[in-house]
Amino acid sequence: MSVIPGWLLRHTVTIEPYLGDTAYGPKYGPPTSARAFVEEKIRTVRDKDGEEVTASTTVYLLPTQGCPPESRLTTPSGRVASVITSALHDGGGLPTPDHREVTLT
Repeated sequence: MSVIPGWLLRHTVTIEPYLGDTAYGPKYGPPTSARAFVEEKIRTVRDKDGEEVTASTTVYLLPTQGCPPESRLTTPSGRVASVITSALHDGGGLPTPDHREVTLT
């Protein structure tokens, strides 16, 4: 497996994984730091329900990094955003940079 090169992961983000809803609102797991590449770019994506929404940021992580939809992610600038989508890109043995792509509100 060819993983995204470490020299591309120039940023550090904080991820609080979404665990579900409670009577008091969403519940998140403990915050963890992860190396990432953060791209501030506005684009239209589909959320987990298939609705079109506007994403303001795309974050690229190691493929082993968990980051489920609706998690809370803090970018290097200090902005806290919600995860719209989290997709694993795995080349299945081809010489491509395997990674996880996360889009944020």
